[in-house]
Amino acid sequence: MDHFQIRGGVLHAENVALPAIAEAVGTPVYIYSRATLERHARVFRDALSATGKPHIAFAVKANPNLAVLRVLANMGYGADVVSGGELTRALKAGMKPEDIVFSGVGKTHAELQQGLEAGIGQFNIESEEEGYELAAIARRFGLTAACALRVNPDVDAGTHEKISTGKRENKFGVPIDRAPAIYAALSQEDGLDMRGIAVHIGSQLGDLEPLETAFGKVGTLIGDLREMGCKVTHADLGGGLGVPYKSGEVLPAPAEYGAMVARITKDWNVQLMFEPGRVIAGNAGVLLTRVIRVKRGIERPFVVVDAAMNDLARPAMYGAWHDFEAVEPDGERMTAHIVGPICETGDTFAMDRECDALVAGELAVFRTAGAYGATMASSYNSRGFVAEVLVDDDKFAVVADRIAAGAIMDAERVPDWLT
Repeated sequence: MDHFQIRGGVLHAENVALPAIAEAVGTPVYIYSRATLERHARVFRDALSATGKPHIAFAVKANPNLAVLRVLANMGYGADVVSGGELTRALKAGMKPEDIVFSGVGKTHAELQQGLEAGIGQFNIESEEEGYELAAIARRFGLTAACALRVNPDVDAGTHEKISTGKRENKFGVPIDRAPAIYAALSQEDGLDMRGIAVHIGSQLGDLEPLETAFGKVGTLIGDLREMGCKVTHADLGGGLGVPYKSGEVLPAPAEYGAMVARITKDWNVQLMFEPGRVIAGNAGVLLTRVIRVKRGIERPFVVVDAAMNDLARPAMYGAWHDFEAVEPDGERMTAHIVGPICETGDTFAMDRECDALVAGELAVFRTAGAYGATMASSYNSRGFVAEVLVDDDKFAVVADRIAAGAIMDAERVPDWLT
């Protein structure tokens, strides 16, 4: 459930009519609902209640906006970060250092040091080499880094190949058959507190079976490590639970996921950790856009909107679906190609899409844009960056300014020897 509903013939975010935001802020603009973020955070936590008191860290890469992170920090969520920049954001948003988990296959020396100095709760080590480097840095500062070893279970998540992370050929984690030897070796390193196993097999999962298979392998690994005399007190089961992008689409609910996790992990005797992202933020946001014009096509008209692939990259990158709806629908329907203004054929949101009938100047939204939307934006075609708005009941605030193309250009220089 989300809080974007038609009332009086006009789409609202909670109790704010979207045309009011368009008039005040312009388009395109991302709009997030605080009530939806809080509801999804609550539902996910409640779904895991049978597992004890899990540690839940929001995957910052899904939506790093400071206001969004503050909402989740107020809900008691920590942060799963994959860069020094995300770590800085999480701390600024009020996430406690001890509730931050640093993941990512390519942490630099500077980022490892940054995490140590910040006193974060856990590093998810992705390679033996990373473990040794972190140990050396920790020893130099007289610190100890709490760590989990991320394993690659060689499980096909059944999702898009570009967001699959748990197959043998993917770059993430260490092969699960080599994990016991690596874990044991790193456990001997001064500066490291090897305390757990981490796994994450992909994003936008629509089936619980691959997750159950991966978790089963992790459970076996934990048992093997303990038989070797290794300490294992934590298990980070990642995230990846999918959300419905198409109206009427049914995916596993958090409650189903929680019941599966409780059943699989009941004898593990560990602190469970989770990294939800999309399932919290996805349906909590929309991208509001205005129709520039409707262009006659050979077979279908082109609805050209002012949002583009630089604002919402998922359709161009993954062929992803986002429901497209008029803000003030009149009941009329059309079949059209939905495209943006960028000079790329790939700047296409949908082909042959049945949708609300639209004409130039009308407003529309791309649904389920609260995750992997603004965070993946670029300035391609010298376009600026979209504004972001947070709605709270009957009020709203700009939580990220629109950055004009000129402001981006101000950071560029022409050397004297070219003048």
